[in-house]
Amino acid sequence: AHGANRTGRVFTGDRSGEWLFRAMHKAGLANQQASENRNDGLQLTDAWVTVAVRCAPPQNKPSTEELKNCSPYFAETLELCNPTVVLTLGGLAWNATIRELIRVGWFDRPPRRPRFGHGEKVHLNNNRFLLGSYHPSQQNTFTGKLTEPMLDAVFSRAVVLAKR
Repeated sequence: AHGANRTGRVFTGDRSGEWLFRAMHKAGLANQQASENRNDGLQLTDAWVTVAVRCAPPQNKPSTEELKNCSPYFAETLELCNPTVVLTLGGLAWNATIRELIRVGWFDRPPRRPRFGHGEKVHLNNNRFLLGSYHPSQQNTFTGKLTEPMLDAVFSRAVVLAKR
């Protein structure tokens, strides 16, 4: 078991988390650049990390039923955290987040659904924003689809938008 399967905390102790927490640390959102286990002292500032649905290997593709089952948890997390900026990692998270944002009223149903892309920005209701980033998966980072400067830039943009 790796990551959340081993540690009980999403992105902790896996390669994606190495990229994620390093970028969050550079952006001033985490007190340290690594997260190895639940008791490692990681503290996030003005940020939270959650998932729209849990999708562990080997398929890495949740079913419609899994997305639906996780939807209330994700909606409750949005309500409790009340973020100014929601940064999604990957197209699956982008689409699941748009569905939730429409459902909870943060995003009026547009004539066309915004397309996912790295660095995409969508203005939401009440001066909130949705940002897209490629997922820091090994598939994306090993092939260069996502680079550290790209991930750092999207987190820097999120911090700037949150302070508006």
